Amino acid sequence: MEKIKEEGYTVGNIDSVIALQQPKIKDQIPEMIRTLATVMEVDEKIVSIKATTTEKLGFVGREEGIEAYAVVLLHRA
Repeated sequence: MEKIKEEGYTVGNIDSVIALQQPKIKDQIPEMIRTLATVMEVDEKIVSIKATTTEKLGFVGREEGIEAYAVVLLHRA
């Protein structure tokens, strides 16, 4: 966030996905959103976190790890 601000940008929105088989994290997503919004000093309304499985495919499906993806829209301030 320091670098984003230094370069003259603000966060427009954050869209993220966490892929894992277990545990189910649906109930923890609101807390994750609150935590990210607080740390990043943005409104919770612009933070989206979704959880999915890989239908037992790959290392995630074999429960050997998880994947996380995020796309952030930046606006020049």
